[in-house]
Amino acid sequence: MDLLLIAVVIVGVFILRSYNLRLGKLESRVQELQNALAGRVLAVGSSESAVAAETTDMADSHAETAAQPLAETVAEPAVETAPISDGGETAAIHETAHTFAQDAAASANESLESTIGARWAVWVGGIALAFGGIFMVKYSIESGLLSPGVRLTLAALFGLVLIAAGEMIRRRSAPVLANTFQNAMIPGVLTAAGVVALFGSTYAAHGIYGFIGPATAFFLLALISLATLGLSLLHGQALAGLGLLASMVTPALIASTAPKPWVLFGYLVLTWLATAIASRLRNWQIAPALANIFLSFWALLYITNSPEVELVPVTLAMLAMIAGTIFIWPGRYEAVAAPRKDTPALAELSDSEESPASQPVSHPILFLAREPLGMTLTASIGAIAVALSLLGYSLLNEYPLGNATLLFAAIVAVVAAFGASRLHAAWPAILSAVAAGLGISVVLASPMNATDWGLPDISPTLYDMVVYEGLGLGALFVLIGAFFLKRFGESEKPFAALWSVIMAATPLAIAVISYITFGNWTRDWLHGLYGVGLVVILMALAEWQHRRSAEDSPALPTNILAAGSFAAAVLALHALAHDAVPTILLPVLGLAYLLAGRVRSWLVLPWTMVAALIITMGRIAWQPTIVDPGELGTTPVFNMLLAGYGIPAALAVWSAFEVRRSGSPKLRNALQALASLLVLLTIAILVRHAMNGGVLNSNVPTLGEQSIYTLLAIGASATLMALDLSASSPVFRYGGMAVGVLSVISILTLHLLGLNPFITGENTGHIPFFNLLLLGYLLPALAYGGLALYARNRRPLPYVTMLAVAGAVMTFAWATLSVRRFWQGEYIPFWNGFIQGELYSYSVVWLAIGIALLWFGARFDARSLRIASAALVFVAVVKVFLIDMANLEGFLRALSFIGLGAVLIGIGLFYQKLLTGRKAPE
Repeated sequence: MDLLLIAVVIVGVFILRSYNLRLGKLESRVQELQNALAGRVLAVGSSESAVAAETTDMADSHAETAAQPLAETVAEPAVETAPISDGGETAAIHETAHTFAQDAAASANESLESTIGARWAVWVGGIALAFGGIFMVKYSIESGLLSPGVRLTLAALFGLVLIAAGEMIRRRSAPVLANTFQNAMIPGVLTAAGVVALFGSTYAAHGIYGFIGPATAFFLLALISLATLGLSLLHGQALAGLGLLASMVTPALIASTAPKPWVLFGYLVLTWLATAIASRLRNWQIAPALANIFLSFWALLYITNSPEVELVPVTLAMLAMIAGTIFIWPGRYEAVAAPRKDTPALAELSDSEESPASQPVSHPILFLAREPLGMTLTASIGAIAVALSLLGYSLLNEYPLGNATLLFAAIVAVVAAFGASRLHAAWPAILSAVAAGLGISVVLASPMNATDWGLPDISPTLYDMVVYEGLGLGALFVLIGAFFLKRFGESEKPFAALWSVIMAATPLAIAVISYITFGNWTRDWLHGLYGVGLVVILMALAEWQHRRSAEDSPALPTNILAAGSFAAAVLALHALAHDAVPTILLPVLGLAYLLAGRVRSWLVLPWTMVAALIITMGRIAWQPTIVDPGELGTTPVFNMLLAGYGIPAALAVWSAFEVRRSGSPKLRNALQALASLLVLLTIAILVRHAMNGGVLNSNVPTLGEQSIYTLLAIGASATLMALDLSASSPVFRYGGMAVGVLSVISILTLHLLGLNPFITGENTGHIPFFNLLLLGYLLPALAYGGLALYARNRRPLPYVTMLAVAGAVMTFAWATLSVRRFWQGEYIPFWNGFIQGELYSYSVVWLAIGIALLWFGARFDARSLRIASAALVFVAVVKVFLIDMANLEGFLRALSFIGLGAVLIGIGLFYQKLLTGRKAPE
């Protein structure tokens, strides 16, 4: 096996030699062609470095890049026929360069021979060299030919020889091959193999044989790694990745009985800075992204696995990483939308002005995907993960929570500053805001969940400090957002809108979490004044942004900041007041913002009233009594319910009237709906309070109370219909019909079944006519009849028919129950049975109602009433033939059938005259 590998190495050397000769010939041909085109001698000396080759004149660079892949069959007649004169020299050069560019594009699809010979041979050869060195050392060990010291020395010399060979070949071939075979450069592969040999021999001298101590080994390994990063400037990003990997692995290879975190993270930061500087010089993106990952991983590894952790050096390492990302690389990155293949995409890194990288994009979301996305995400995610782990370590290991929170806030604030200072850093802005809210909420929620989470007890004093630090972090987001708006508020509208959301939502989220967990719910001056400060600052920023914006711009940041100020005012109101005061003042606050729309036509201002009314209804649902039930009192109407429900309802009506001519139908409809709902809710709650002796509870209402609700619903439906007829609105139109439908459902389920005194046995009252049956059945019947008459020709026919039938059913129920009360007394439950006079009376009354409905149907040409009359008469017929025949006796039975026959004959005569009268005009 060893001999086979040695044979592979020898064959690889011969292959490399043959291709080097071929590439030398190609270099000579290209050189001659360049001399012929330019009319001058272009000396490409062996002393030229790859750095000089990358920074040559753009025209020469284009010509070189195009000429590199040319085969030996270059068409020479084109050169011979070209006119060599001062006037046509430039034209000839450009024409030939254009031809070369076409040939270069055609040769982009390499042949199998080129791939195997120029690329795979290099890669396999480099790996073979590395294995050859390893197997040679292995053979010497097994054979006992050399001592360990000699073997390590030879391995180190072997590595140095490979590095020197790589540099020698680079100086000769780099100007021609650097671009075409940049991912398979022979110098870079040889240098990488040499670095592996040096690194391995140094580590073996320490870890296996103990020839050198930890400090010396660490120094030598670090020196080799950093030197590799330096050599990567000449040999490419792959070697930089190798050097970075070696640098990051070095601390793990050197065991120490007394770890020093300051030394460890100082070395890691130094390695990170070296990688960043090299990447800036060569416009690399993969190597710095890997450096971000490695540095963050080391920080997390240290926090989670060290017995004793010092958080300050970890924090400083993360701050250095973010600061380097801001100022060193990518810094002021210039994103090239579509870089030409023949032009190096070098970043213009000027510290005096922002690059046009980040010019505004057409789609409002594309700013989230600006390059260099990999570097931005790895740096921000790594720093945020380390910041959150600081808090976790503090909670789990009783580290001073105030100090850990301060370090957490420092990292998050710097990441937020990164998001505000660079136009390609939208994700750092988002991630920092999310981390701020998440981290502070976890810390502040930990005392309430310490037992469930298995956390140690922490002094309440420390949590007071955490509250101040959290609120301070929220204030920093406002300042950072103001800085972004000042620089980019006009040129970056989508990004400015994002920062407006962050600078308003982040401090509010932290303040709300802090107030809920540690605030004084009676009166909290700290959170209240904090909210007032946010109101003033956010509204001032909204006004400032408005004055800077063009008149015709949508001013989304301005509206977001104004909405944030309203949210802060809601927080301040809840922190500084309690019980009924916030419920009453919330609509006042919303109305103030709505009226401010007269001065500033910001779209969000009137919508704050909608938000205020919704929050008010939420508070009402949370505490329906407005105040403590013991403080409510029993006085009907004039109590805190009137203020807690009535004032918001009145202000809602005012706001709906205020926006009646608004250009936003959605706003008008929303306020009209809320105003209608609050008015109905106010009346209903006052009735409930009065009907239950001043007590609001969850007991099932009585028939009398439910009857009042039904009458209110019918009245509300009529009111909404009238409002719709005066000022057309879909809210009034469909809302009125919805209320009517709900009231019909209530009578079917409650009046006729659930609360019917025939079923419940409830006392109907001792007064013959003015009793519970009048309130529960006759008045709703008359109300439905009037509403159906009012809705006729104004609402859909099925809806009008439903109202008319509901009125007829309620009339039938009132008449039937009144007959039973006449014969049974105040209590009319079904378990009392029936008497013969009562049964006969039902037939008489039902037929009378049928005749009345028939007359009304003919009088008003209401087919629905005539159908109801027919149905009622049919019920009476069935009742006479089935019930009266079986239960009545003697005179009453005969009278029942005689009366039924007379009525039916009369109805027939009526219909004959009615139909004859209709046909006569025809």
